[in-house]
Amino acid sequence: MARYEKSDTLVTPSWYRFKHRHGIFAIVLIILVLFSSVLYSQWYFIRNLLTQSHVFRENTSTSSSVSISQIPLKLPPGFQAEVFSTGLSSPRFITFSPSGILFVADRGSGSIIALLDPQRTGHATEKRVVASGLDAPTSLVFHQEALYVGEASRVSRITLSANLSVTSKKIIVPDLPTGGNHVTRTVLIGPDGNLYVSIGSTCNVCIEKNSQRAVVWVYDLDGNNGHLYAKGLRNAVGLAINPWNQQIWVTNNGRDLMGDNIPPETVYALQSGGDYGWPRCHAGNIIDPKFGRPGDCNGIMIPLVKMQAHSAPLGLAFYNAKPFPARYHGLFVAFHGSWNRSVPTGYKVVFVPLDSRGNVMGNIEDFATGWLASKGQNGRPVGLAVGPEGALYVSDDTNGNVYQISYGN
Repeated sequence: MARYEKSDTLVTPSWYRFKHRHGIFAIVLIILVLFSSVLYSQWYFIRNLLTQSHVFRENTSTSSSVSISQIPLKLPPGFQAEVFSTGLSSPRFITFSPSGILFVADRGSGSIIALLDPQRTGHATEKRVVASGLDAPTSLVFHQEALYVGEASRVSRITLSANLSVTSKKIIVPDLPTGGNHVTRTVLIGPDGNLYVSIGSTCNVCIEKNSQRAVVWVYDLDGNNGHLYAKGLRNAVGLAINPWNQQIWVTNNGRDLMGDNIPPETVYALQSGGDYGWPRCHAGNIIDPKFGRPGDCNGIMIPLVKMQAHSAPLGLAFYNAKPFPARYHGLFVAFHGSWNRSVPTGYKVVFVPLDSRGNVMGNIEDFATGWLASKGQNGRPVGLAVGPEGALYVSDDTNGNVYQISYGN
């Protein structure tokens, strides 16, 4: 006969209560493990939902006549904006071919797309896929009639015929590290004729085990002789050549979770062997609270520009063409926008004044705003390019648009 606890009424046996409670505990534990697994696997989408960021999805629209009034961009007096093309699927960086055609690295569709406007109407009349089946392409640059494409796991070189058909395609830098927090790869042909490849960190802040993370590597044009060029760059997404002094300038995304305003986002001049501090030192003089120690900012490269934290600077473009007033000859930077700031910031294009030698000479100022509305963000600028006619082009990977900003009539 089972032993019952003392009571004036019949109660459940002790051994049964013990077994029952542990059975419930095991069930609850299994449910929590399953829930945590689902939460982890879907964190990217959940985070975007909570922060009002859009998940990249295919936009099936093919019309290029969307009114700019749908996103009321605000520009300085004398400037106007038009939608040059729409219906793209996560357009990232953009560049012009030697013949003046705008090319887009369309990450969402895994393709390179040419936006054709043969009559120079200011609106692309055709979107032509010139290369497909790529691994999440995000950057591209023309050099000596070849197109170099930065993909998630590699760099490819593509040559095209006059009618934009592929005549050759070769992976010249294979096996780039993948995964982690920062998955885009930016390519640039430097003034020395070498291929530069930027690869972001796997994490917000950590000690990387792979020497190809949080760095810029340099290669010969054929992809050989690759070696480390600069380190300590958490996520140097934008790379461009300063036409005044031939330096390579980079945008760098600072670490998160140190508050709304620390550390600032930065622009640097890239130097061979340069140490830019991450994860020990940020923005030249801020010791990391977890990985930094006193003295860790000694000898670290100093930023040329400091910008509002969490702005997420991506593309940058130098402007010295005739159509824009001399007042706007300098550096433009695209802010993708914040996801972890209590008050959202970014979602705009800013201007940095430069002097006649290409040095920073003034404060950052807003140039194109309106992608951040009172009800949340309605667009995220990414890539910048200056057209042969002198207009500034801006890609938006949330709305699938490319905008043309011009001056005068």
